[in-house]
Amino acid sequence: MKHRPEWWNRQIRGNPIEMRTVVTAGPTREYIDTVRFVSNASTGRMGREVATEAMRAGHDVTLLLGPGLVDSMDRTILDDCQIIPFISVSDLRGELERRFEDCDALVMTAAVGDFRVEQEFPAKIRRSDGPITLCMVPTEDVLAAVTKNKRENQVVVAFAVEDGPRNEVEARARDELAAKNADFVVVNTPAAIAAQESLACILSRDGVHLPWAMRSKAQLAVEVVKLL
Repeated sequence: MKHRPEWWNRQIRGNPIEMRTVVTAGPTREYIDTVRFVSNASTGRMGREVATEAMRAGHDVTLLLGPGLVDSMDRTILDDCQIIPFISVSDLRGELERRFEDCDALVMTAAVGDFRVEQEFPAKIRRSDGPITLCMVPTEDVLAAVTKNKRENQVVVAFAVEDGPRNEVEARARDELAAKNADFVVVNTPAAIAAQESLACILSRDGVHLPWAMRSKAQLAVEVVKLL
């Protein structure tokens, strides 16, 4: 018999469905030395909205939260879901690998850094040591690595930040959808970072699931949770 998550068994017994949903949110940090790092401007707002909406829908939510964001969380969210902090891309992958097999859905809103320094300095670089040259190398594709063993009955929602002509943006996002073994990809522009609204669409393997429009992140979160 095909493996089913525990929420499926509870549904069969006539009890309410409670999906185990993992949401990632916020930025990653890749350290240059002991005090400096490469990061991005993500505030984690999109992930917090998705986590809130998923809890409202009755999901059992685990929120993997990027550095510096726990103190900014709404107390209601802190009380109602499990929050696991992460810092680096490697940290995030480790947390996901521990949880992905047992979850029913993964919503990957985190702004995962694409580059890290090739060699981290073991101590603070002094100004008098400069100028310095840093070699940046690509980070691993966390979502693609984690979803290699994705089950048929798991739902994965990826996020992509793209700019350029819309047809090119959608083409790149479709490539991401396939490469990451996701079911849906939410495509938005760089202007969405640290903003309350997002110009976004949702693509599925079959086409445009939700057309382009400017929406608040709370409204977009409602559409994302419907996918689950």
